[in-house]
Amino acid sequence: MKRLTKAAMAVAAVTSLAGCASMMYTPPTAEEAMQVIRAGFAERGVAKLDRIQQTELQAACSKHPKGDLPKELRARLEKAAEAAIRYPADGKWLGDWRQGERIAQSGVGLTFTDAPNVAAGGNCYACHQITQEEISYGNIGPTLYHYGKLRGNSEAIMRYTWARIWNSHAFNACSSMPRYGDAGILTEEQIRHVMALLLDPQSPANR
Repeated sequence: MKRLTKAAMAVAAVTSLAGCASMMYTPPTAEEAMQVIRAGFAERGVAKLDRIQQTELQAACSKHPKGDLPKELRARLEKAAEAAIRYPADGKWLGDWRQGERIAQSGVGLTFTDAPNVAAGGNCYACHQITQEEISYGNIGPTLYHYGKLRGNSEAIMRYTWARIWNSHAFNACSSMPRYGDAGILTEEQIRHVMALLLDPQSPANR
């Protein structure tokens, strides 16, 4: 009986402490959290503090981390992202796939240690397989091997692929893929080269 009494008292004590702890904790407000984030960052080189300012879309996705955006909000955000896509004015979709491969391999650019004139890379292999020759690649995104071979190079495919690279949020509001064109990570010319890597029949991605 004494053992049972002591056990019951121990459980009661732990429960009481847990209850007190939960009562004492108050989650920070969004503004309080942002103040802590601002205090932890300082501008260095090309890395400016404006990077911690979220767009409406980013704020919405942060508020719904499980992807449960309200249907109407998701549709509005994706429509706005699609409307902001800039397609090549001269109608030239493809550049040089060799340069596209270098851009896909490169993860440099936009960090505080990079000079302002350093061209950013796409770091595409961090999330995608593109060629068979490259054995080190991520699988967060789908494989892009034989991308053009399977889809062809119709006008519709060209526009779709360009839009995906420019701002994938037009197709999935909370996509984890960088907004390469919309955020100014890659130039229009660089995007042409990446397009060639994916769609040129001579590219190793399609052989």
